[in-house]
Amino acid sequence: MGQLPPAAFSTDNDEVQGWVCDNGKMNLRVINLAEAFGSFSEYWSPRIAGEINDSFVKLAKLSGEFVWHHHEKEDELFLVVKGILRMRLRIEGEESELRIKPGEFVIIPRGTEHLPIADEEVHVLLLEPKSTLNTGNVQNERTKSELSRL
Repeated sequence: MGQLPPAAFSTDNDEVQGWVCDNGKMNLRVINLAEAFGSFSEYWSPRIAGEINDSFVKLAKLSGEFVWHHHEKEDELFLVVKGILRMRLRIEGEESELRIKPGEFVIIPRGTEHLPIADEEVHVLLLEPKSTLNTGNVQNERTKSELSRL
């Protein structure tokens, strides 16, 4: 297996954050999830923590009930880091609910109507295409069309 030349990456985690292509030089970073989640407090406002192919790795803090919505073209992965995420689903007119605990994830297929609920603060890592809008087919005060990067 090939190795990157030493000048192509940095191992100084205090200075390099994530991977960034800068003037043709790739910088790699290690993300400490506890520190990353500690860097913001707003609920339902995902932060971009990284990129993989045509997707964003996002971190979000959740509290309370979100909004029923679906994504026409995008699947979403929710990985629970802290707390318990309740995911209400509407599939073919039937409602159901999943409980996702720390260390577990669920993939919500495109077109599936869902309602995330956090009875207490929940931390999630999201993996979704860059085109994914947090409120999907719904536009309201919680819609975040521009996301901050960590």
